[in-house]
Amino acid sequence: MRWLLGLVVLLVLAVPADATEQELELSINGHTALATLRTPTSMGPDTPLVVMTHGTLAHKDMEVVQGVAKALEQRGIATLAHTLSLGLDRRKGMYDCAVRHDYVTADAVAEIAAWVNRAKDISRLVFTFGHSRGGNQVARYLAANEAPPVAGAVLLAPVTAKAEADLRVSYARTYGKPLEPLLEQATKAVVAGRGGEWMDVPGFIYCRNAVVTARSFTSFYAADASQDTAALVSRVKLPVLVLAATKDAVVPDVIASFAPLADSSGGRVHLDKIDDADHFFRDLFAEDVADHIADFIKQTR
Repeated sequence: MRWLLGLVVLLVLAVPADATEQELELSINGHTALATLRTPTSMGPDTPLVVMTHGTLAHKDMEVVQGVAKALEQRGIATLAHTLSLGLDRRKGMYDCAVRHDYVTADAVAEIAAWVNRAKDISRLVFTFGHSRGGNQVARYLAANEAPPVAGAVLLAPVTAKAEADLRVSYARTYGKPLEPLLEQATKAVVAGRGGEWMDVPGFIYCRNAVVTARSFTSFYAADASQDTAALVSRVKLPVLVLAATKDAVVPDVIASFAPLADSSGGRVHLDKIDDADHFFRDLFAEDVADHIADFIKQTR
């Protein structure tokens, strides 16, 4: 596809047969992205491998990603957790709000595709995983491919269309100024071909007093059909597991959003809930998540 043009893959570290944890790099569309490969001791070409995408402004080493990855390793499942570059080289940790923002949601699609391709060099059985907004980005990746080279996908507390709409509605309450004039300014700049124009805004995603390009601002705040993760999943032919936390205060409508699709998909879309977990599935809830994923992979193979 066109968004893969210019993709240059750089393997930095070879993978020894007895490795349990490796740091990898890929050069993707001009930026160097990082990932951690975790493998069980019995790793082989038929060992399932899960490519993991984190949530908004987060990273591969955040607690929910690491917790689930380590729990999957204990269940004989390899993981490749990557950090989205967000326009930066070798980005680590949470995105620094003092840094200017110049990236769009769709950038993640090319990065997920690149890591899936790398994962296919390691395992014949690759799955994708996304947490929160990462779940939406994984769904975008799947929907953009007629036949994605993966066996299935896991969406953990994925962002929903309502959650995105609520983000727009709450902008003025959160940052003290209305969203509409800023979005209109950004949209006009993008339409005029000035998407790289910088804007000083009172807030952007989680960052106060941010400097952001017009294209970035519209990507996150303009209404977009691709923000409806359930609608994207409805177009995918692969098996998909959606996991919802019953005490999720960040995306509280995962069950309501995906239940109709799960009921009508003929078993292709599985919706499971994890009682008492919140949006980040801390501590033993990561074990519950890993159990659900392991069962899903076993049924899918």
